[in-house]
Amino acid sequence: MKTLGIIGGLGPESTIDYYQTIIALYRERTGDDSYPQFFINSVDLNKVRGPVIANDLAQLADNLVVEIDKLARAGADFGLIAANTPHLVFDEVAGRSPISLISIVEATVAAAKDRQLRRLALFGTKFTMNGEFYAKPFRRENIDLVRPDAADQGYIHEKYMNELVPGKFLPETKAGLLAIVDRMKARSDIDAVILAGTELPLILRETEHKGIPFLNTTKIHCEAAVAQMFS
Repeated sequence: MKTLGIIGGLGPESTIDYYQTIIALYRERTGDDSYPQFFINSVDLNKVRGPVIANDLAQLADNLVVEIDKLARAGADFGLIAANTPHLVFDEVAGRSPISLISIVEATVAAAKDRQLRRLALFGTKFTMNGEFYAKPFRRENIDLVRPDAADQGYIHEKYMNELVPGKFLPETKAGLLAIVDRMKARSDIDAVILAGTELPLILRETEHKGIPFLNTTKIHCEAAVAQMFS
């Protein structure tokens, strides 16, 4: 059995979701009373948020590599970063990491291919929605990503950073997010929505909205991690 190491705390609410989801998936797979052993390095969110806001990607990568090194020294065989936005520097970090890392983006691409989805809305922070780290691998597979318009991006980002990350999940915010889904379906005929922010599945808990499926990147990432444990 391979030992997983997680960079958590980015933010804390979604790290709890990772913890619970990995245990549930592991126990579903084993069918017995055992529990998985894995490590969580819960880091200060500001070690990621600060460099991202400052667009200091070199510092972001350095900070992540330092924390992944700690997981390796603790005994982790492989790892993951339990957040989407830090994947801005995933390729560099993976190249410097002493252990292999599972990309949340590549896992989501694989899930979309498996479901034969061709046109997906992308929800997340503004750094995720406007970045290329999701667009490039989806483009490689000839899957279209549709970004919300500027006003809706502003709404999603503001609610994400100021409500969801601190752990506030308000019904009126959920209604606002679903209204964006409705607008994007009407305007762009999307097949699904990528919840490319690990707090988004904590407010959009259903698997779909009016027949439009949600790709829960947390669960997708956890499924890939549990599969790696058993590989």
